[in-house]
Amino acid sequence: MNINNILHKISPEKVIRGEGAWSEGKNLIPKICKKPMLIGRSNSTHSIRKSLISDLEHIGINPIKGELKYDCCEVDINRISSLAKQSKCDGIIAAGGGKVLDAGKLIAENLQIPCITVPLSASTCAGWTALANIYSQKGAFIRDKDLSTCPRLLIFDYEFIRIAPKRTLASGIADALAKWYEASISSGDSNDGMVQQAVQMARVLRDQLLIDGNEALKNPYSDAWIRVVEGCSLTAGLIGGIGGSKCRTAAAHAVHNGLTQLDFKKHALHGELVGFGILVQLTIEELFSDNHLATQTKNQLFKLLKSLGLPTDLKSLGLAGLTKEELEKACLFSCNRNSDIHNLPFKIDKNILIKAIIETEGSNYESLLINKREIIIE
Repeated sequence: MNINNILHKISPEKVIRGEGAWSEGKNLIPKICKKPMLIGRSNSTHSIRKSLISDLEHIGINPIKGELKYDCCEVDINRISSLAKQSKCDGIIAAGGGKVLDAGKLIAENLQIPCITVPLSASTCAGWTALANIYSQKGAFIRDKDLSTCPRLLIFDYEFIRIAPKRTLASGIADALAKWYEASISSGDSNDGMVQQAVQMARVLRDQLLIDGNEALKNPYSDAWIRVVEGCSLTAGLIGGIGGSKCRTAAAHAVHNGLTQLDFKKHALHGELVGFGILVQLTIEELFSDNHLATQTKNQLFKLLKSLGLPTDLKSLGLAGLTKEELEKACLFSCNRNSDIHNLPFKIDKNILIKAIIETEGSNYESLLINKREIIIE
């Protein structure tokens, strides 16, 4: 039997999690760097970042501030990389949501210095992984990039996560659920033991989110909340690390990537788009295999997303009034040659995806104001 060597970047070197994790975790930073750049973006997290800088100064660290302007955009990444290099920074501390954490990892990768992640929401597992998504200045997905290593240190402080908007946690639940829905169809038949184990971890995570999701949103001081925020931010990243590149995403993230090419009437979060993408993926399964289990699963997921206050159609995502051309543009991008949508066990093209989105919309389709007759499904 031929066995190819596979490199796994499974986890950060150290993870500290819990109430007040920052208070203890910050004392690990002097062993990693002495003059880091602390980067962030959102005005809503400015006071937290200011506090982090003050805390670092009190333990003899000399942090430099780096303010991002865009969502993990190369213009920003190059600008901050140059500033960090000029300032002779020896580490990056990224404090924020998923796109800030991705930007921090990319900047650290560019400069070959260690990265420390401090998630300020549970919206993604970006604080854990050796992967980053790159976007345009307008927020359109461009590509993802494999990194040489996971962050050196991840500090997951419940106190920071707890004050994030509930919407970010709901979005994180949808993103984490995709681990199962995508990996089970793209990698469920793998004979690689590590991949099999990662897929089963994704199933357990799904079950936990289904059970605890609503309670977590209602009570941020409950055990359910801890299980959910750690599932979204930590376990989801571990699944990707164990499964590696063979434990693949599929249509849900591909739909996200395509929809980001459009102009939104209101900002949609990463997980909100991915959640809708899961519904579309299950519709594709229905179309190809007359899969009644997919129908039941979609109905179950639809109810969960609704109960969490998540969008379940394009209008609620901020994409009402789409033209035929706009929908085709999104679907064409989702189906490009390098898209993860081709990890599905079906041959997918733009027209099939358009049909699946229309089917997913159902009675909401008319609100999109697209002339249905103009779209030709071959």
